[in-house]
Amino acid sequence: MKKIDRAAAFLSQHAALFRCPVCHQPYAQVVGHSLVCPQEHNVDLSKKGMLYFMQRAVKSEYDDAMLAARRRMLQAGLFAGITDAFAAELGSAPETLLDVGCGEGTPLADVLAHRTGDDTAVGFDLSKPGINLATQLATNAFFCVADLAQMPFSDHQFTTILDLFSPSAYKEFNRVLAPGGQLLKVIPNADYLIELRQAIFPAGNAHAQYDNGNVLRLFQEHYPTATSQRIRYQVPVAPERFADLMLMTPMHWGADQARLAAVTAAPFSQITVDVTLLQARNS
Repeated sequence: MKKIDRAAAFLSQHAALFRCPVCHQPYAQVVGHSLVCPQEHNVDLSKKGMLYFMQRAVKSEYDDAMLAARRRMLQAGLFAGITDAFAAELGSAPETLLDVGCGEGTPLADVLAHRTGDDTAVGFDLSKPGINLATQLATNAFFCVADLAQMPFSDHQFTTILDLFSPSAYKEFNRVLAPGGQLLKVIPNADYLIELRQAIFPAGNAHAQYDNGNVLRLFQEHYPTATSQRIRYQVPVAPERFADLMLMTPMHWGADQARLAAVTAAPFSQITVDVTLLQARNS
């Protein structure tokens, strides 16, 4: 079955998950390869089987090379400890999952690989190249290009929201979460990719250290009863993957080129993943 036809079959079963970004009414029907709302606004599936909900063009800072490097690193297990933790927090009953800022889709696909196959999952991102890559994955998840601040999803539809390093729109999260649903948000700690950070940036540089305090405080303001757990582990970096590690993060954007060359010439064999998983329930 072609991707566009497989995506249309998904929409036929789950059209109620989505709402029109123009009039905010839930989509009423699927006509061919299009979702159509009661006001007859429509959004069409691409040949790759994804929906584009943006009302204006947005340029992503993540280019094709960066996204491809990120996929290779994630498929080598960089985020395995995180996706394992996500999966451990899901219930035994089928879930309706929303992955916020899903990028090229590997984390959501890895979470679903832990499950029985009865879940319904949607991932979205601002990056059209990232979503096009996501549609290439062997997963039952559905992917779309959408804006975090104006999510094209109906009220109270998702039992779990996954937020891995993405910005947050807590009002929107609460709107689309089902009663009793949960938000699982992962934020980096000071030692996240610390070997790379300290190699790229000299001591005293503003980027040489990372502090998640502001992000954590804002989350706790919205969810005072939230719980947290630290996830910390090391991942081997094969020599052929080191260039991907350098390319996959925004760290290299503002770095000195001579220093980047020096780091590339002396690769290290492992990298630290150090994050906090925050969990909040929707009352």
